[in-house]
Amino acid sequence: MKAAVFYEHGGPDKIQVADVPKPQPGRGQAIVNVKACGLNHFDLQVLHGWTPLEWGFPFWGGGDIAGVVAEAGNDLESFKPGDKVIVNPGLFCGRCEYCIAGEQSLCVNYGIIGDTIPGGFAEFIALDESNLMRLPNDISFEEAAAVPLVFQTAWRALVTQAQIRAGEDILILGASGGVATAAIQIAKLAGARVLAVTSTAQKVQQVQKLGADICLNRNEGDYWSTLAELTNNRGVDVVLDSIGAATWENSLNSLAKGGRLITIGRTTGDIGKTNLKLVFWNQLRIIGSTMANQKEFSDVMKLVFQHRLRPVIDSVFPLEQAHLAYQRLDNGEQFGKVIITINN
Repeated sequence: MKAAVFYEHGGPDKIQVADVPKPQPGRGQAIVNVKACGLNHFDLQVLHGWTPLEWGFPFWGGGDIAGVVAEAGNDLESFKPGDKVIVNPGLFCGRCEYCIAGEQSLCVNYGIIGDTIPGGFAEFIALDESNLMRLPNDISFEEAAAVPLVFQTAWRALVTQAQIRAGEDILILGASGGVATAAIQIAKLAGARVLAVTSTAQKVQQVQKLGADICLNRNEGDYWSTLAELTNNRGVDVVLDSIGAATWENSLNSLAKGGRLITIGRTTGDIGKTNLKLVFWNQLRIIGSTMANQKEFSDVMKLVFQHRLRPVIDSVFPLEQAHLAYQRLDNGEQFGKVIITINN
């Protein structure tokens, strides 16, 4: 089968389409014929070599998968060939204390498709039944591929971890990214006021159209001072920060007393400077969040299927142009999700 692989770490120029062995189904697995797969920042991190690659080369990424069941084993209970499916990219053992408690994203062996194992930038993939969800006919494969990782990440971060409430102020950084565009919609659905930061005048307009009450261009002046003025120096109740080191100190400073900083990423580095007096004196909460458990995934997908939350697609590339898709994401040019389609 064809896959967009890389044989060594590096930049988007390392991505090439090559023939790799077609997977065979294991116990409780289905072979999914991939039709569309979304790019995420972790795909860039895997390509760049930010995290150890245990699988070995060649490797191919892609966690946000939509397609059709091509083969189903005899012990598969809920799916049959021809079923349209969307994939939860989280991998978990189902046996550890966290899985038993229903907290799959805390699994001691937790992983992500396209990071822990080769992903969906290929014609076929073998997946456990627990990773599959039936896809309604009124949602396209491209739309579906823009949903799973970013919407479940945003949902757990804001609804479960931050416990956002109507009337609160929430600051969303990196507002043109996939998780951020999902988070804006979820925060508005909860009744919060959304303040967002992005990088260009065009993206400011797009973020506002998506529902943000206020959006600032980080390349135009000191936006942290402007945010302070907009809240009458009170600060915001919640900050959603996927940037990491570059924004960490200011994110903490921008919180109101009793505020919550939700960290979901570290695109600018792992280590952030923390004023401990600020944290304990203002009784701040620093909360990490990653992906979601099965119930949270189900809850947010219901809202997507009801069209109360909608995927935001930046661009669509065929598998043969996967390197260009990676390049667009690497350049930070996108607004929403970059999708790769597989015609087979």
